[in-house]
Amino acid sequence: MTFRIDFRPIVQVIGLLLVALAFFMMVPAVVEAQMAGTTPWEFIFSSAFTGFIGLALVLATRDDEPVNLDIKQAFLLTATTWLVLPIFAALPLLGLGLPEDATHSYTDAVFETVSGITTTGSTVLSGLDTMLPGILLWRSLLNWIGGIGIVVMAIIMLPFLRIGGMQLFRTESSDKSEKIVPKSAQLVKWITGVYVALTALCAIAYYLSGMSMFDAVNHALATLATGGFSTHDSSFAGFGMGAQWVGILFMLAGSIPFIAYIKFARGRKHAFARDPQIKAFLRFLAIIILGSTFMLMADRDWDFFHALTMAAFNIVSIVTTTGFASTDYTLWGTGAVAGFFLLTFAGGCAGSTSGGIKVYRFQVLWITLREQLLRLNSPNRVVILNYHGARMPTDLPLSVLAFLAAFFASIAIVTLMLAMMDIDFVTALSAATTAITNVGPGFGDIVGPSGNFASLPDAAKWLLSFAMILGRLEVFTLIMLFDPHFWRD
Repeated sequence: MTFRIDFRPIVQVIGLLLVALAFFMMVPAVVEAQMAGTTPWEFIFSSAFTGFIGLALVLATRDDEPVNLDIKQAFLLTATTWLVLPIFAALPLLGLGLPEDATHSYTDAVFETVSGITTTGSTVLSGLDTMLPGILLWRSLLNWIGGIGIVVMAIIMLPFLRIGGMQLFRTESSDKSEKIVPKSAQLVKWITGVYVALTALCAIAYYLSGMSMFDAVNHALATLATGGFSTHDSSFAGFGMGAQWVGILFMLAGSIPFIAYIKFARGRKHAFARDPQIKAFLRFLAIIILGSTFMLMADRDWDFFHALTMAAFNIVSIVTTTGFASTDYTLWGTGAVAGFFLLTFAGGCAGSTSGGIKVYRFQVLWITLREQLLRLNSPNRVVILNYHGARMPTDLPLSVLAFLAAFFASIAIVTLMLAMMDIDFVTALSAATTAITNVGPGFGDIVGPSGNFASLPDAAKWLLSFAMILGRLEVFTLIMLFDPHFWRD
């Protein structure tokens, strides 16, 4: 066996990302200095250390040749980015230079930052209403940074790596030479422009709905990223219906393929109306929300608009894997708990910031099932599988089925490992599910919408941190690194 992977471009990109992360750390530092009137030592120390390490890595791997990645390097870079960045992003939460009651253990800090950067939204923190503004903004920024990173990965890297059926969405950014080509940079610029514009619109809308400017900016960063971090322990329960409808609109905006926005911005007026994922996604949500609305009107004697708002906000939040909550929906009855648990698996569209299984995989499953039924009825019949009028890649159904097998096996294994730590079954199952689907809140008294993950043992927090990254990277990106064949030439 020969072992030949050039790590220099991978280390160089990681170094550049750490330098960028160091600059981002100074944003909450400035805000904290202005709002709290204190010196934000926790961010100053963390930024200096992160920037030093990042710059050292860049200088150590400096090369005049442009960075081009082959498949193995792309796998390795995608995985290590999400593994390395939270290690440094956790530093401000350690509270360097702050009073002891403002510090957190490294386990809790890593869990929080992994949850933020994977846009999961699970938290171990409480007392958010009195927390330093810099820490609150840093959590929201991690959601936002992770959100744009996920979009870039889903549009550029995953189709190239052919993971979980994402080859269906290959663009001109990937060619047949097995290289990530410079055209990707142009696509990243478009994604960034759309992402920033939508975030700004969301912040303005939140402010006009009655939020303070600080709350509006924080929630906008978390909403577009479908991340779910809030500045209040009660999440959206303290905000009015206007803010909740703004949240509904922009959670949906974050869960729609960003390629559709780019096509629309470049003059294709029917980009949204003709996208099969968007149509199926909105149709599914409309049916579920209307059905839940009438059930709430009957069971809880609410008027139509109040029931519609409650149903729409919490259902959209779970389906898009955002994780905001305007009420403890587990109190709506056993049927509601079962329904919300099933909705955690759904997810938004491919190429968006949301997690979960994703709409197109359900569509591919249905097409494959229909084809199998036709073959059972007519064994000699030739059936051609089409998706949105185009012939499917031959390996697409198998790729999707393999993803689903690995996805549910991961949930089962993580659930079993949590249960072996003396965690009750409901908490173990919902925590494993919400971590791998990147939803945020689980079910039960401990990790439900009214609780958090603080009381779980440290081993469980590390396991769930790994599970969040596993789910965010579509399972196979991380599993591939444990395959001996990956490291062979």
